[in-house]
Amino acid sequence: MKLGSGLPRESRDVFFLLATIAAVVAPHVPRLPVWVQALCALMLVWRGWIAWSGHKLPNRWLLAAALAASTTLVLLNWRSLFNREADIAFLCILMALKTLELRARRDAFVVFFLGFFLILTRFFDSQSLPTALWMLLVVWALLTALVLAQMPVGQPSLALAARSAARVTLAGLPIMILLYLLFPRIAPLWGIPADSLGKTGLSNQMSFGAMSEIANDDSIALRLRFMGPVPPPGRRYLRGPVLEAFDGQHWLAQEGPRAADSLINSGEPWRYEMTLEPLRMRAIPLLESAGGAGAMSAGPYVLRRGPELQWTADMPVTERLRFTVQAWPEQQAGAQRTHASLLPDLQLPAGRNPRTIAWARALWRQPRIAALDDSARPTALAAAVMQHVREGDFFYTLSPGRYGDTTPDLIDEFWFDRRLGFCEHFAAAFVVIMRAAGVPARIVTGFQGFDPEPVDGWWIVRNSNAHAWAEYWVPGLGWQRADPTAAIAPERVQYGRALRPAPGALERLSPAVWPAVRGLWERLDNRWQQMILNYSRQDQFDLLKRMGVEEPDWVALGQAGAVVIGLIALGSASIIVWQRRPHDAWSRRRAVVLRLLHDLGLASATHESPLRWAEQVRQRFGARGQILAELLMSLERSRYAPSGARWGWRESIAWRHRLHAAGRMLQAK
Repeated sequence: MKLGSGLPRESRDVFFLLATIAAVVAPHVPRLPVWVQALCALMLVWRGWIAWSGHKLPNRWLLAAALAASTTLVLLNWRSLFNREADIAFLCILMALKTLELRARRDAFVVFFLGFFLILTRFFDSQSLPTALWMLLVVWALLTALVLAQMPVGQPSLALAARSAARVTLAGLPIMILLYLLFPRIAPLWGIPADSLGKTGLSNQMSFGAMSEIANDDSIALRLRFMGPVPPPGRRYLRGPVLEAFDGQHWLAQEGPRAADSLINSGEPWRYEMTLEPLRMRAIPLLESAGGAGAMSAGPYVLRRGPELQWTADMPVTERLRFTVQAWPEQQAGAQRTHASLLPDLQLPAGRNPRTIAWARALWRQPRIAALDDSARPTALAAAVMQHVREGDFFYTLSPGRYGDTTPDLIDEFWFDRRLGFCEHFAAAFVVIMRAAGVPARIVTGFQGFDPEPVDGWWIVRNSNAHAWAEYWVPGLGWQRADPTAAIAPERVQYGRALRPAPGALERLSPAVWPAVRGLWERLDNRWQQMILNYSRQDQFDLLKRMGVEEPDWVALGQAGAVVIGLIALGSASIIVWQRRPHDAWSRRRAVVLRLLHDLGLASATHESPLRWAEQVRQRFGARGQILAELLMSLERSRYAPSGARWGWRESIAWRHRLHAAGRMLQAK
């Protein structure tokens, strides 16, 4: 059944408007308090019941009381009317409340205005492709309701109004594209919403079991596009927060001043472009040995390399970034350091994990290791630990259970009793063993590996690629990477396989179709991000350069925008003038005749027929006006002639020539 069949037009239009309002408010519902959701739903249902039953609208005193109560509740909930959450909630309430006051067309226009404004506020929270598609449909629905409000009496169909709204939208599309291309990107107005930020699975601290939760987050953390060779799987480590402090339960980033690690790079660098999702933190995961100097720019942020070779932004990243960087395949880091400067990387909590510490010291004293010189012993110890992991009864699993329920010695419980864990367990145990033997060591968190195949040339790194590995220090050589996960689960590193939870219902139902659908969606999402969301001020300057501007800057961009606005204004004025002119052949001929008659001094009116005009010509000019009168009579006959006998363009041109000749003759005499 069609919407509104059997209903009066007013009721049908109200129901359509209420459905549109519900669609506008729906994306905001997860961020609205329950009482706001209930209040908006109550008012919309109330208005729908009035439209269905034909009851009167509530009086203005009741609406004023409802408005005062709503304002009070918003103030009590947010302590202000001047923050974003309070304003959005208040707008939702106002729009729902205004539906109870739809007495005139101007009331409907207020609802339309509030609806368009709420659509705009949704993009403060999300600029994703699904959000854009939903908002496009909602805009179309609001325009349809607006067209309905302008239509004459009767019951015009919703389809007719929807087609008119679509034509209006398409007519404005070229203007929207031009403004999108040239409107200045001024931060922070053109940033990714701060409250809908992506997650990376990374943190400035790590505890046992934390990364198992990341396996359930298969969303995209970043994308990489290489300008040349792609690093082999064993070099696909993206360095994030470095964790050095250990309290027996958690690994934390070291605070306070620290000595910096020197860095010597060598080899042919990998150059790549990165699109990084918002992090809500300052740490920036880059390929190891990334960057050139100690600082570089990424959008509005300045990235600096810290003492532990970790790159950080000057403030928490709250928008999607796209920038170019390079990384070297070979590096020597911290070779100039001494044991005295590495005391934080030797500390262990007193009295914790005694069995692991005793085992590590016994291994350090074994003759095959003790006989080596100081520069070789750390590497030999690391190799022995790796061999123990490979040959022991350790098992790599995302579900090792909880550690620490029966003992505070988490490393002992893992290393000797249960031997179940994943990257963070193995990396933490490795660092404790190295420190117990007197070798400086630390944990590095970040990402390891990409998706098996690129999407549109971009290699995808997911949150489930989050990883933890270790570094230990060797005199004269500096920091060396050690990844115990590669010993127990080599496919995790060799093939870059992300952490994977148990497959969901859809994946079990269609193991081949579901990955293909996800890949298609991610390809579309990548294009949306690269082409739309990541269109930056630099892209605008590049566009101006392609248009012939030698040195594009803000002035040139403003001039281009002014030209576009001027062309839009000129085009709009031309359309208005064109619309005022008659467009059918009969009306154009009438207009030509009226101008001629007025030039001859005849007071001919627009509503009069050519017969009346012919009589006026005969009365004024007598026999001299007979030719003009005959031409006017022929014009009258052409209007009512059968379709096959009506004038073509040749007849119309000839008639105009004779008309102007007759007019010139009368004016000459």
